[in-house]
Amino acid sequence: MELPRREFLRLGACTAALGAPRVASAQAFPSHPVRIMVGFAPAGGTDIMARLVGQSLSERLGQQFVIENRPGAGTNIATEAVVNAPADGYTLLLACLPNASNATLYENLRFNFVRDITPVAGVTREPFLIEVNPSVPIKTVSELITQAKTNPGKISMASGGIGAGNHIAGELFKMMTGVNLVHVPYRGAGPALVDLLAGQVEVMFASMSSSIAYVRTGKLRALAVTTTTRLPELPDIPTVAEFVPGYEFSFWTGIGAPKSTPAEIVDKLNKEINAALADPKMKARFAELGVATIPGSPAAFGKLIADETEKWSKVIKFSGAKAQ
Repeated sequence: MELPRREFLRLGACTAALGAPRVASAQAFPSHPVRIMVGFAPAGGTDIMARLVGQSLSERLGQQFVIENRPGAGTNIATEAVVNAPADGYTLLLACLPNASNATLYENLRFNFVRDITPVAGVTREPFLIEVNPSVPIKTVSELITQAKTNPGKISMASGGIGAGNHIAGELFKMMTGVNLVHVPYRGAGPALVDLLAGQVEVMFASMSSSIAYVRTGKLRALAVTTTTRLPELPDIPTVAEFVPGYEFSFWTGIGAPKSTPAEIVDKLNKEINAALADPKMKARFAELGVATIPGSPAAFGKLIADETEKWSKVIKFSGAKAQ
């Protein structure tokens, strides 16, 4: 049955009106300040990434992107705050690797990260370095493996705490090599690095941004980088994969939003974040920190999160680690 022309036009107008608010909301977004929740204390590497992105988005979109630090429970406090926030784009999360590993590490989370957070955009991937105090007579990954197998339980491995990037990078190494390194968790990577410098612990999987200066000045010895390719900043340092085929670890960050955030707002944020990452000044700043940018679509960032959640589930189950 054909509709009368007047009725057809009325229905068309109603359909357009229903779609108009979503389009208009995306065009107007943001009309007031946006919060980016960070699950770590100020001045750490993850906080610095959030502030660089927030500053760029503030300049590009004409509204303040305010960094709000909610440290504690391995990023779960900040994540839960975003999960429970209105899905309007005005509360975002600086998502990172612990969000993937926490799904297995914590038994009673009140949210499901993959289900309850909408991926917006990837931001950075940072390599780590296997480092020893110069007083330790180990100069290669092969020597570390040999010494650890010859003296099981005698070599200590510092980390920023159970579930921290340093910890799970080390557990992956232990799983793939069969060595027994004694995990020594600290209340943060900073104190762990201090004790490594002092010779109180032998080994640490440390982030580039926190430790490259000590490597360059000879205060720490880098055995290998944890990414699958050598780094331009340290071209003479081999990769772990050159000794342990298939080994790969990098600490990633990105932006997430509450579930059901309108696709138009997610796409707008994704476009602006990718544009910010392409800015030469931003690229130079990230390069100074020893991190690489990972621009891409929301779907690409979602795949990274899903893949990392599966990968670290296996490692954490192998290690037997549980959050305390």
